Amino acid sequence: MAEKKKKDKKFVAAPEYPGGNAAFKKFISEELRYPEEALKNQVEGVVHVSYTVANDGTVEEVVVNKGIGYGCDEEAVRVISLLKYEPAHNRGFKVRSTLRTRIFFRLPAAPSPVITYSVVKEKDNKKPAGKPAGNSGYGYTITIGKPEED
Repeated sequence: MAEKKKKDKKFVAAPEYPGGNAAFKKFISEELRYPEEALKNQVEGVVHVSYTVANDGTVEEVVVNKGIGYGCDEEAVRVISLLKYEPAHNRGFKVRSTLRTRIFFRLPAAPSPVITYSVVKEKDNKKPAGKPAGNSGYGYTITIGKPEED
């Protein structure tokens, strides 16, 4: 007996971004510009967006389902509107599809603080206190504040 081939039960193939999910994420990260107002107010979060991919692959009807404000919603709509998909097919015909995605807004990492220091050798006219024989040790002094002027 010959084995029956299993039919693909997928009715509608979803639209695919050229290059897959990795290329989609890369495009979003390259095109996304953090809004000045959001930076000023230290706002970060996730914007949920739904949109329709037309039968020619262009993005239409972009709607923010859940936003965070401060210009982030408008930026998410702008970036999603730039997308161009491979259209979805239903039994050989191109069809419209509705998709949802999340756009993550994370504040850029603050630069790490730079610590600078200098070593100043001072002349000490005092004689050191007597040290017990056999014990040698070292010491240091940390002075915080404005250096004294001569």
